[in-house]
Amino acid sequence: MFDPTIFENLKVAFENHIYDLDNITGQIEVINRKDYLDMAVMSRELALEFKLMSQNKVSAEVVLKAGLKDLSAEILETPGTDPGCTLLIYFYKKVRNVTLECQQIDTIIEKIWKPVLKPTQTLSFTYKEMPNLYLNKIELTFNRLINEEQIGDIPELIDHVMQTLLALNKVG
Repeated sequence: MFDPTIFENLKVAFENHIYDLDNITGQIEVINRKDYLDMAVMSRELALEFKLMSQNKVSAEVVLKAGLKDLSAEILETPGTDPGCTLLIYFYKKVRNVTLECQQIDTIIEKIWKPVLKPTQTLSFTYKEMPNLYLNKIELTFNRLINEEQIGDIPELIDHVMQTLLALNKVG
């Protein structure tokens, strides 16, 4: 009998919660979905990108990853291992005043998330165009793997994402 992996169980939990916010409550709109199985390195990745229905200036992407090491440790029940998945959260926002807006973004992220690991902001622009508008990719990483014990935390986590989207939409 098939026993789903930690990745599969978390994937279903994230999809259910996020798609309920899209299809049932209408609070968000899912604008992109990626579900990868990389046969070259035997890894899995799920990415769900969404935005608030009422505001379009910022999107969020929730990414769940499991590599060969974690998948094999779980399937083979390797003693002394604690398998799980990597969780990443990205926010995408266009900014004009880099110094001011990036500082405001740092403050918002710190207030809502109180992150252990410092978030990164990566700015980009189109070559040969005047860089008066930058795409800011804000990345939140976590200092541990997640597993089924955190499934109950998904609604609160997504609530934090939605609070962040609302606050970031007011920047600029």
